[in-house]
Amino acid sequence: MAELATIARPYAEALFKACAADLATAAQWVDALKDIACNEQLQQFAVNPNVTSDQVFDVITGVAKVALPDAAKNFLRTVIENGRLNVLPEIAQQFRALKNAQSGSSDAVVHSAFAIDGAMLAEVGVTLEKRFGRKLNLSVQLQPELIGGIRVVVGDEVLDCSVKARLEQMKVALTA
Repeated sequence: MAELATIARPYAEALFKACAADLATAAQWVDALKDIACNEQLQQFAVNPNVTSDQVFDVITGVAKVALPDAAKNFLRTVIENGRLNVLPEIAQQFRALKNAQSGSSDAVVHSAFAIDGAMLAEVGVTLEKRFGRKLNLSVQLQPELIGGIRVVVGDEVLDCSVKARLEQMKVALTA
């Protein structure tokens, strides 16, 4: 994956500089484009030699759920014309990392066995921000196999407070 990261870096840095005035809005449309670019059928369509760059652009803009400003359209055209649509998810990830570094925050994924409502997520967020010592951008993913509790991933740090992890610890202690 180092190759994709190397290819994506200049795009992410240029996008970050170009959108410095409104990074929050840019992050929204970059994430929307990333989600679209991850579609395997779109990837196959884009690499078809009979399909033009304009056709790929029209398909993506037609599917986008958010209104794309001119900067987004120009960025998307550049990515498509350079044959880098498959790198768009990595570009989005690096853009998000640059945005987080500027704001002093980190992305955190909260894995939970059950749905977490907004109030509970805010309460958990305050506790996690104290624990990790920085502002966190929380997202929730359901994982029923955790049985209960939560598992939090912030970059390369993991805080596992799930029932499944506790059972594994008990298993290790009993078999040792």
